[in-house]
Amino acid sequence: MRLYPKVIPIISRECIQLLMQDGDVEVEPMRVADAEMDLSAIMREYLANEERVNQATREALERRGYDYSKFNQVKREMADVRGFKMGDEGIEYVINQMIEFLLISRNVEEVFAADNNLRQKIFQVMKKHLDVDDEIDKEARSRLKHLQEGTSAFDIEYNKTVEQIRRARGLI
Repeated sequence: MRLYPKVIPIISRECIQLLMQDGDVEVEPMRVADAEMDLSAIMREYLANEERVNQATREALERRGYDYSKFNQVKREMADVRGFKMGDEGIEYVINQMIEFLLISRNVEEVFAADNNLRQKIFQVMKKHLDVDDEIDKEARSRLKHLQEGTSAFDIEYNKTVEQIRRARGLI
């Protein structure tokens, strides 16, 4: 699952709406937008931290004289050194931050649900919006049936097609 900046406001809105609708949290109507913005800020901060790790990774690749084929390996090292959680662990971290926010925020009057219930509901909303990479992968592969997988031609066209699909969906 990957977090895209364009879906952050949607995730925030749906999380607050779902939790309010189910009676898990109480937010005054005048403070709903503020609560949504706070959840958005948590996700944006995560993306900013990820970009800092990406920048450190690019610098490390340059220093070490590696090509970009080792990007993911070096990124994992950089993330570990910084204590940055990636992938599913990163999503768990973001959800935990959101729950912590709900408990201490001045924009949330009361939290009635247990942490595990909040976690489950927030995860469902996030999963719905973050699983787009699997859909994009399937669509790209279906468009490239004429090319043999594993070839350099396939890899080049696959990357181009994935980018086109992401642009068409407004993700980049």
